[in-house]
Amino acid sequence: MTILDAQKVDYLWKKLGYAVAKTDTNARKKAPNEAIVSPLLIRGDKIWNQAGSIPTVIPTSNSSIVTVYLGSSAVETTEDGTATADRTWLTGLTDWIPPEFGSTYLVKVYADTTGAADPTSTGTQLFATGSGNDDEWFFDYQAGVLHFIGTNLPSSVNGTNVIYIVGARYTGDFGTSPANTNFTAVTANTIVANTISVGDVTINKSNNTIVSSNVVVSNTLKARELILEEVLGTQYGGTGLASFTQNGVLIAANSSALTFATGTSGKVMQIRSDGVPDFDDVDGGDIS
Repeated sequence: MTILDAQKVDYLWKKLGYAVAKTDTNARKKAPNEAIVSPLLIRGDKIWNQAGSIPTVIPTSNSSIVTVYLGSSAVETTEDGTATADRTWLTGLTDWIPPEFGSTYLVKVYADTTGAADPTSTGTQLFATGSGNDDEWFFDYQAGVLHFIGTNLPSSVNGTNVIYIVGARYTGDFGTSPANTNFTAVTANTIVANTISVGDVTINKSNNTIVSSNVVVSNTLKARELILEEVLGTQYGGTGLASFTQNGVLIAANSSALTFATGTSGKVMQIRSDGVPDFDDVDGGDIS
């Protein structure tokens, strides 16, 4: 038996309007009375990571975030052979920017002969509201599919012409992670519990390395444990050593490195003639 259109509309009303699952007819259970939560799926891999950088007015040239199809670069579609003749046309491209980002992103539709150099000049523009002959169209911005949803087809869609789409697509980064470019986190220098907040840290997302940083901590730092991935050099107040020598006496090997001097039972630390501390017997003479 064919599913009634009223049932389909009730499903959409409950799913889209109330984010709940349909468990009965509208007559038996109104949308506010449905209790099973069923929100629309939001795929992390389809999130437009750089959507905030989309201009409010469609640009005239391409960028890393927006690719435009204007004039001679209008997309020539192909007819969907599985649908009624001339009803549905495929761009083969997804993620078109919808007019919610700005009215100029509303796609323009033209009918023209295949291979037209510039269908915006030689073709016939078709409007979403139709020509008054029930020949409206609807464009699915996510799928890149145009469908003539009205009862009739426009007169210029006559089995000879093809459809061209003028608009723009999002071609930036996808996903919930930061874009694969350098970004700078700017915060005040604060210390909260065991967390240090530093200012101006630039991180390269492509290889997760710190490009540059400006770390300034003027307050007293208290931390339960400090783990460094590399030995802290003497120029930064560290020892430059990964381990200590048991029973060794820490001395400066030169102006920028530390080392240990060691001795055996009965030996005394003395300064050799070259100025280097050393452990040896006390013999009353010079140590060379």
